[in-house]
Amino acid sequence: MSSEKTEAPAEATKKKGKGLVAKLLAGTALLGAGGGAAYGLMLQGVIGSAAEAREDNNPKLVRKGEVDAYAPPAEGGHGGEGTGAEIDGEGGGPYRTSYYSFGDEFTSNLRESGHFVQTSLAASTNYDGRVLMWLKKHELAVRSASLIVLADTSEQEAYSVGGKERLQKRLTDAINKVLVANEGFGGVKSVYFKSYIVQ
Repeated sequence: MSSEKTEAPAEATKKKGKGLVAKLLAGTALLGAGGGAAYGLMLQGVIGSAAEAREDNNPKLVRKGEVDAYAPPAEGGHGGEGTGAEIDGEGGGPYRTSYYSFGDEFTSNLRESGHFVQTSLAASTNYDGRVLMWLKKHELAVRSASLIVLADTSEQEAYSVGGKERLQKRLTDAINKVLVANEGFGGVKSVYFKSYIVQ
């Protein structure tokens, strides 16, 4: 009998030991998985110093009355009349609107027509001057994309008010697509016709 009593406590101790080992192994596995996940997130820059170091370099909206650190230099300002600070009105939205005027006219045949369209364009943005710099920098690619849009315009669209409004929207989308492809950010709000002739 005494040998049976000594064997029973030894088996109970072995069973308790196996349970404790299993719990320790499960806890270690969970800690390892959590650490691995944290390490992976740090490498991707989601958390940790890499995420903090990554700065948002996209253009920012410029509120009326704010200084645009990226504003292009004023044209023709030689200290005479009319060179004072720009003053924004209270009407419209809360953001300043800046314009970029494309230098040359755009001329293209109309789709399935013997007629052509000739237009001068300008683009607007509410973002800082980097969008204006990028429009100038990528004007060749913007011009090419715009000519493709013009060539895909029917004669009927070219003459109707609704067609011209849709054309403006398509041009805006095409220009933003070029900027996103080259700079990672669009920012053009609208495209405007400075002149528009269909012949």
